[in-house]
Amino acid sequence: MYRERGGAVGKGERGHVANLKRIQEALDKQVDRSNSSSSTVFARGGINGKDPRSAFKSSTQDNMAKCSDAEVSEADSEESDVSGSDGDDTCWISWFCNLRGNEFFCEVDDDYIQDDFNLCGLSSQIPYYDYALDLILDVESSLGESFTEEQNELIESAAEMLYGLIHVRYILTSKGLAAMLEKYKNAEFGRCPKVYCCGQPCLPVGESDIPRLSTVKIYCPKCEDIYTPRSRFQESIDGAYFGTTFPHLFLMTYGHIKPQKSSQSYTPRVFGFKIHKP
Repeated sequence: MYRERGGAVGKGERGHVANLKRIQEALDKQVDRSNSSSSTVFARGGINGKDPRSAFKSSTQDNMAKCSDAEVSEADSEESDVSGSDGDDTCWISWFCNLRGNEFFCEVDDDYIQDDFNLCGLSSQIPYYDYALDLILDVESSLGESFTEEQNELIESAAEMLYGLIHVRYILTSKGLAAMLEKYKNAEFGRCPKVYCCGQPCLPVGESDIPRLSTVKIYCPKCEDIYTPRSRFQESIDGAYFGTTFPHLFLMTYGHIKPQKSSQSYTPRVFGFKIHKP
């Protein structure tokens, strides 16, 4: 509709990283216009006297720079990011979820997105909301041809933001939890780096439910701690697209898969003797 999907790695990845930058710019404008409670926090200096958006933006830009360097070098040697993509035959949701770095996302059902009740409150947070929603649902629009290239890019970025905010709601439903369960079983969210967790599969989690305060982390249900994802492509994903509730509700729902805490712990020693703790 608004862009051609498919194509080579270099184009897809560079476009995805460029979209991250446009997301920051679009959100800056949107937050300034919003009268929501989160905007009030930002206007008063954020948390602890600092603007959390600045820290998030700085971190995200650093990660985007790393990704850009890697993408240029890999573009000529690798194939398309999208698994099984055949140009326009791939729906937008599948295309987006198969982009490198978006492995944590599950595919949200069209029926869920088409229910206005599930999208309550999102229209005020997303620029070009109606067009972004049409893009996600692969709804053809005659107005798409009248947009400038810059407007099309903004709509693409808005669609990615909107999908993330829909996604965090969807993964708290029974269907969403079931979809994430399959990913968890396949350890698609990564494994805990802690030695005594023995490669325990992790779950994605956000440190805040407010967009753009922090990037996504992975939560280990064994040691109950959080870590930065290993993939550099996932370091720029907003943690609010997964939220603070998901991993804990997931483990409450599927209590039988929750591992027991490890009884082992590292003991510091000097010449074989335990270090005395004051």
